[in-house]
Amino acid sequence: MVRKIEEEIELCETEKTHDGILSEVKGKMPSTDVLYDVAELFKVFGDSTRTNILMALFESEMCVCDIGALLNMTKSAISHQLRILRQSKLVKARKSGKEVFYSLADDHVKKIFEMAIEHVLE
Repeated sequence: MVRKIEEEIELCETEKTHDGILSEVKGKMPSTDVLYDVAELFKVFGDSTRTNILMALFESEMCVCDIGALLNMTKSAISHQLRILRQSKLVKARKSGKEVFYSLADDHVKKIFEMAIEHVLE
């Protein structure tokens, strides 16, 4: 038997706004363009294949063949996802002879993942 638990959401009973709070918050809000870019970044994180690739790169720099073998996916599928991750500036590539190795673009990506994992595990 499944029991449905609903949270009760309390609403204001007036239409009064608090101008001081509104002014303060409005002054601290990023621009619409920045918030749009943040939303787009979260869309990139919203794909489980890309999340798996990023987690693998969290541990080690890897080539497409290694990532494909690890995730049991084709090189083509991995390359497609890596292109999206590169366009989003989440991964970078390093060429070594005929091989291309991918790694996280910077420590910000690692911090985002660490915080996300910590949040999920709470």
